[in-house]
Amino acid sequence: MQSIKHSLFLWFLLMGMWLILNASLSSQVIVSGLFLSTFLMFIMGRKGTLLADLKWNPKSLLAMVGYVFMFGWEVIKANVDVAKRVIAPTVDIKPGIVKIKTRLKTDLGRLVLANSITLTPGTLTVDVIGDTLYIHWIDVKTQDVQKATEEIAHVFENYLEVICG
Repeated sequence: MQSIKHSLFLWFLLMGMWLILNASLSSQVIVSGLFLSTFLMFIMGRKGTLLADLKWNPKSLLAMVGYVFMFGWEVIKANVDVAKRVIAPTVDIKPGIVKIKTRLKTDLGRLVLANSITLTPGTLTVDVIGDTLYIHWIDVKTQDVQKATEEIAHVFENYLEVICG
C-alpha cells in the first residue's frame, strides 16, 4: 500500500511540475505530461524511496506551508546581509568552513536542510557525512559546533523535523 501511495504522490508531483513549467493547459501539454509523468513514475518509483520519508498528516502539511514562507524570509534576510557586505567600502567578512550537527534522522530531511543552507546566500553546504554537515560560511561567527548549528540550521530543522523527521 505504501508503494502505491508513494507512486501516486510521485506521479502528481511530476504532473504538477510539468504543468507549472509549461504554463499551459493545452491538450498537447496535458497528454504529453500524462505520458511523461507515468513513464517517469515507473522508472523512478522502483528506485526512488527518498520521498517515502515525507509525513502526510495535517501537522506536516501545515509545516510545509510554513517552511516555504520561513525559507523565503531567510533568503531575503541573507540577500540583504550579503548585499550590505558587497556595497560596504571595506570587506567585512571572515569566511571559513564550520561543522554543524543536525538532529534530522532521514536522508530526505538532511538533503532538504543541505539544499536550504546552500540556497541561502552567504552559506554553502560543502559535504554531508551522517548527521554532520560542513558549511562554508561567509562570516564565521563561531567554530563551536552547537552554536554554529543554532545559527545556521536551527530555524530550518524545526520545520523539517515535522515534515520528514
